[in-house]
Amino acid sequence: MKTFETFLLLGLIICAFSVTFTKRMLTAIVIYMSYSLIMSVIWVILQSPDLAITEAAVGAGVTSILFFVTLKKINGVKENSDNEQDQG
Repeated sequence: MKTFETFLLLGLIICAFSVTFTKRMLTAIVIYMSYSLIMSVIWVILQSPDLAITEAAVGAGVTSILFFVTLKKINGVKENSDNEQDQG
């Protein structure tokens, strides 16, 4: 079990550093989602399922959806249409 906990802690640190140094907002959101999911597992290991459910639902779920919607509204995420694929 200690190996798994060490792996989770290492994953948490890697997520924290990589979201700090990434330049693309979409990549940062995906890393943030990973961070929240790892935190959910850590809360389960610490025998606090109420915090785990909250972290999974709010941190990885609702907040990520709001980030994606915001990026879409400010044209941070561009859709590929058939015309763009034919030209490129």
